[in-house]
Amino acid sequence: MRIKVYHIDSFTDQLFQGNPACVVPLKTWPSDDLLLKIAKENALPETAFFIKDKDKFQLRWFTPDIEMDLCGHATLAAAYCIKEIHNHTENKILFDTLSGELVVTKENALYELDLPRRMPAKSLLPEEIKRALNIQPKEVLKSRDLLLVYNTQKEIEKIIIDRHQFDKINLGTGGVIVTAKGEDCDFVSRFFTPQSTILEDPVTGSAHCSLTPFWSNRLKKNKLIAKQISSRSGILYCEDKVDRVFVSGKARLYSIGEIRLEQPF
Repeated sequence: MRIKVYHIDSFTDQLFQGNPACVVPLKTWPSDDLLLKIAKENALPETAFFIKDKDKFQLRWFTPDIEMDLCGHATLAAAYCIKEIHNHTENKILFDTLSGELVVTKENALYELDLPRRMPAKSLLPEEIKRALNIQPKEVLKSRDLLLVYNTQKEIEKIIIDRHQFDKINLGTGGVIVTAKGEDCDFVSRFFTPQSTILEDPVTGSAHCSLTPFWSNRLKKNKLIAKQISSRSGILYCEDKVDRVFVSGKARLYSIGEIRLEQPF
């Protein structure tokens, strides 16, 4: 059995930047175990699997370790695949997901993701994470993810994680965002996931479900330009709405491959 797989870089229009995702179109769902094995074999931060279902697409996301409840960059990659490679005629793409219905709209070269708004609330820093950080934050908040606020972009650039300490805590599908006001953009961030195969996620769309309302409130503006300053880096255009967050970015196809399974499922 042969299945196409597309390697797409999200939140960038440059190869070898942004966040890579594999996108795998399917006709029917195999077992969750097989989906996870494929994601592990792909060895990228996320693999998105989708099935066309009338006028919508069923969409699921897997890291090499677990199934996720939401993934922005792999959603963008799936939308790019559906629109640019599978020649979907509509500029609006509807996804059914674990986080409900998600809408992605193509506007010129940008793909706009309509995501849930997750305003973080003040919280405490777990001791395991405190011991894992070489620089301590000035504020700690939490929604799905822990959000650690720092004074400057330079601090974000210099953060080092002691993985031995960091991996002592389990945040489920959540991670740890570190963020500060940007030098040439509205805000910057990095994203780390304890107990994961890939410690630092290059560009994390779902983190901006919390980052966008937080910085919108802090900077008193609804439209913001964000940069995730991982080694690959990526640019996100964010807009804070009443109960939703719009996150837009570009994407670039890197490769097209083929998965060969020994038998049909």
